[in-house]
Parts: sequence; structure tokens; C-alpha cells
Amino acid sequence: MTQCHPRNLRAAASPARPPTAAVPHDASAAGIPATAAPGQATGRDPVARRPPPRPSSSRPPARPAEALRLGDHRPRLRFVSIGLTLVMLVFTVRLLQVQAVDAAAYSAKAEKNRYLSHKLAAERGVITDRSGGALATSVDAYDITADPKMFTPEEAKVPDAPEQAAALLAPLLGREPADLVRTLKSPPSPRYAVLARKQTPQVWNQIKDLKSLFAKKAREDRAKGGPGTSVLAGVLSEKSSKRVYPNGTLAAGILGWVNAEGRGAGGLESMLDEELAGRDGKITYAHSGGRRVPTADAHETPAVPGSDIELTIDRDIQWAAQKAISEQVAASRADRGYVIVQDTRTGEVLAMANAPGFDPNDLSQANAAAMGNAALQDAYEPGSTAKVMSMAAVLEEGAATPSTHVVVPNRLHRGDRLFKDDIDHPTWYLTLNGVLAKSSNIGTILATGQLGKNQAEANRVLDSYLRKFGIGSPTGLGYPGETPGILAPPQKWNTSQQYTIPFGQGLSVNAMQAASVYSTVANGGVRVEPTLVRGTRGPDGRFTPAPAPDRKRVVSEKTATTLAAMLESVVDDEEGTGTRAAIPGYRVAGKTGTANRVDPETGRYKGYTASFAGFAPADDPRVTVYCAIQNPTKGDYFGGRICGPIFKKVMEFALKTLHVAPTGKQPPRMPVTFTPGT
Repeated sequence: MTQCHPRNLRAAASPARPPTAAVPHDASAAGIPATAAPGQATGRDPVARRPPPRPSSSRPPARPAEALRLGDHRPRLRFVSIGLTLVMLVFTVRLLQVQAVDAAAYSAKAEKNRYLSHKLAAERGVITDRSGGALATSVDAYDITADPKMFTPEEAKVPDAPEQAAALLAPLLGREPADLVRTLKSPPSPRYAVLARKQTPQVWNQIKDLKSLFAKKAREDRAKGGPGTSVLAGVLSEKSSKRVYPNGTLAAGILGWVNAEGRGAGGLESMLDEELAGRDGKITYAHSGGRRVPTADAHETPAVPGSDIELTIDRDIQWAAQKAISEQVAASRADRGYVIVQDTRTGEVLAMANAPGFDPNDLSQANAAAMGNAALQDAYEPGSTAKVMSMAAVLEEGAATPSTHVVVPNRLHRGDRLFKDDIDHPTWYLTLNGVLAKSSNIGTILATGQLGKNQAEANRVLDSYLRKFGIGSPTGLGYPGETPGILAPPQKWNTSQQYTIPFGQGLSVNAMQAASVYSTVANGGVRVEPTLVRGTRGPDGRFTPAPAPDRKRVVSEKTATTLAAMLESVVDDEEGTGTRAAIPGYRVAGKTGTANRVDPETGRYKGYTASFAGFAPADDPRVTVYCAIQNPTKGDYFGGRICGPIFKKVMEFALKTLHVAPTGKQPPRMPVTFTPGT
């Protein structure tokens, strides 16, 4: 018998184990026994398999390993599912709120933040003279605006965006940086602020260049990972227009000016603002980063341009009148002066010049006292130029004729006063015509005393004629700030006024009223309301004439013709006070005036008002010229001496401009004096 190794004997004695199969790593880790299925090979010969080592006698025998068991995963999955469901429910509710419940509110808020609305300024109408020459027009300009929200730290990404922008813009806009900062930080509207108005296109182009430069830097900064913002992104512009007066100071007193908002603030610009201004439009568009989104919808209401206004003013005659009065006011060192030129037939004002004047293109250099229209806004005592109304009343009432004899003493006692003429003289033996020619105060008092059985009745009659001539009432021009003058009711005339009003003291007028008196006489006794506007031309190009002025007969044609002949004696006769107003080749009717002037500061008489009024040709009147100078302090102060030459210059120019030829007829040369006893 063959002998076996003891190890082999043990192996033979042990019961045979089935071969084990390879167990996946997963199954072992999950506590599943690593036992192969019956009959499955383990990949290794069982005979050659090395048995586990025998346990050492010094260590306790090894325990079999306990199987690892994992907890149930289903509760955790349920918890996660519930959590996710709650989160999705919150999102769903919020989405419903935004898109359904509050959709309109959020949409409106988004639109408000996305869309900007700007005014589209209407083009202001042009003001022209009677021949179409521009006196006031408009040129392209820009209002520099800003979106204040874009200068906040949240939007600009820098804490001092207003300060940086103000430092860049102030030199271009001519404003203090601090003012711009206040405008940006405390705007009247959270999304709109005006930084400067009526800026030239050149200024806006400079600002656009700066914006482009900063926008380029912002793009480069974004490319490097920076915030990439521009402090000028919120600077915008609105197209506007700027009022321009191409003739500078010419007719400035008539035209007035417009304010920073583009509205009429003085003169005809204010009076006719509704017609000139037109109707502004509006545009609403989407923007992003201060730029308009070109592909987004925009809503625009077009602006309607204003109407053009054609004046009765003749630019050339206005220039001649303004030049003449400005030179004399300067030479006389007077407070001010005015010249009015009127068409005697139509009542149209051909010129209305004031001195000193102002340039409406640069109001910063204007004297506030010179910015009005003194020819309509000054009320003053006219003096002897008012005597023509007294004479009209005497002639119309039949109280005297031009040849009526009037004995004029050196002094005349009436009431509590002693009256005199402007010069001392021996007793004058004058005709009524001579009283007017020599401008005698005493002779005028004596003549108007014949208007009634007593002084009270004479006062009432004279007052009625003064009012028919337009004294104490507006001229009809409707000019802003115009004074109607002062004429108290006759029952309130004090003792002095009863005798001073006939020769032009104790009542007040404006220059247009004084000129209109002479135009009434020149027009055959019919007063035509003065006019400054010939008509308007609307946006459609259609011209609409101004309404015809009111016409009212004041005295008969016979009286007016007689008065015209008497006024010729003032200029043509060597005894007259207005010889310096004579124009070679033309018959001229006129009257001088030298009145005591009421000082507006003290309310007392101080200085003089010098004046001259007249028309030509005297026998076929076409043009009236009136001149007045307030408080001349150098040289002469008599109206015939300082205003007579102005009348002559302006009248000559006007007659030539209007192509008025001399009539060629000789004046009547009515007597001025008479011989006592004849």
C-alpha cells in the first residue's frame, strides 16, 4: 500500500467542497456570501488551492466576519421629493403672480424704465417787416438734458458720477459745476433734467464727441472684465430752436424777446406768443444705456410750427428813426427818447424807435430800464403839441376862426395862478392862427374859454374832444404794458388843470397817442386805430390779413383842413416855432412842444419833455412823424430846436422811401398877427 502525506490524508478525509464562483465586488460589499453556484468553476484548480493557514496557538481563533447592512433609502427620497415640490410650487406661484396677477403693473414698470418721452419743440414763427425782411427768426439749437437715474452709483458703477460729468460739461455749457451737480442729484423728475437750453449744434457736437470717447473706453474696460460704464451715458439732447434777431437792436422795443423756455417774454413776442409758438409734439422711444434702440417701436406726435407774423413796420424807416433819436438822446444826455412814424391813411405804424435800446440776442448785457417799449409804456405830459386838440375843439364848435383876433398879455391871472408863455414878451396881437404858430399858452387859455358859457361848461366840451382824439384810452394796439395815459373827468379838474390842460399840462399821454392825434388831423378828421400787424401766414402758407382797424370821425373834414393850414404856419412862417422842421420842396404841417416834466422818483416837476409832431405833404398827407425826448440835460431843451431836426431827417427819409412826390402847390400863408384897431 502506498504511503500518503499527512496533509494529503487530511485533504482526503475532508468532505469535498463545491467549487466557488467569482463574486462581483458589488455583491461582496452588499453582504452577500461569496459562494459560487454549484458546478461553477472558480477559475483555479481545487487541488492546487492553498488552504488557509492553521491558527496559531498563541492567538484566539478568528471570528467569522459579520455581514454589512444599509438603511432603507425610500424615506430620504420622499424628503427630497417633497422639498423639490415645495421649491417648484414657490416658483410657480411667483410666476403666476408676475405673468398673470400683477402682469399689467410689472409691464407698466418695465415700459416706464425702458421708454423715454421727449418733447418735440415746434418751430417758432418768423416776424418780418412789411416787405418780408426777417426781424426775428429761429435757428436749430439743442436742449442738453440728462437721465438722472443713470448717474446714481447703482447705474454708473462709480460713486461720484454727477461730479465727474459736471466737470466735463460745465466748460461747454457755460455753467458752474456745482449747479450741474445739484441738477443731477436733485432733479425735478427722476428720469429727466434740463442741464442747459438753446445750445448751438457746435456745443452738442462737442458733447457727442466726449460721449463717444467715454463709450469707447467703457467697451475696452468691459473687454478686460471691468464694469465698463461711462459717466456721460446719461447725457442726452432734445432738438430745439434758438430765437435770433438778425438786425440786433433794430425794433427791439417792438419785438421784445423770448425766455429760456422759448416763450415770448416781452413785446410782440409775448403779445403774439400763441400764434408764434405753434404746438409742441412728443416722441416716446425705447432706450438702452442712454442710446435709442433703433429697432424698437416709437410713438411720435409731430409738432405744428407757429405762424409767421408780418408787421406794418418798414425796416429801412425804422433804421432811420432809430439812428436819429439815438444820436440826439446821446447828444442831449437825455434819459430817453422815441420816434413814431405812421401812415396817415391806414393807421399802420411804419416805425416805432426807442433810445436807448437793447439787443435781444444778448439780454445779459441789456439795461433792464431799456428793455421795454417806452413809446407805449411811458406816460408824460405832452405840452404844446396837445394844443392842436384845443384848436380843433374851438374851430369845430365855431367859437373862433383862424383869423379871430386874440390879444395876448405877458401874464394872465386865472384862479389862484398867474400864467405866462415860455418867454416874456410885450402884449401880442395874434390871430388864432398866430396863437398856434407862436405856441402861446395864454392865447390858448383865452380861446378855449369861449367853448362854454362858463368855465365848467368849457371844460366839459374840451374834455369830450380830448377823449374822441383817444386821450385817456388804450391806442388799440393791445401791446403788453401799454399805458392809456391819464385824463381826469372834467368835474375833477382842479383850479390849475382847468387852464393848463388846454395847453398840454395836467394830463398825460403815451407817444403813440400823441402821434395818432396828428394822423387824425391829417386823415381829414377821421381817427384810424394804429396797427402794428398786417397779417399772419400759417403753416399751410396761407396769408390772413389782420382785421381792419376801427375808424371814427373826430372833427369835420373842413376843420381838419383848416387845422392843417394853421399847422403849416408853425413850420413855414418866420414867426413860427418849428422852422427847423421845414423840408425843401414839401409842405409840412407840425407843432412844437416843451413841457415841464414830472420826475417819476419825486413826483415833482423837474426838467423838460421836448417834442415835435407833424405830417407831410400838408395838403395831401401821407406820413406822420412824432418825436419826444425826455429830460435833455445838455444844450437846448426846446422841442423845436432838438426834435424839429429829428422830424426833418426822419420825414425826408420816409417820403423818399415811400416814393411820395411833392405836391407842387403853394401854402396858404394865413396871417399870424394883426394890427390893433384893424
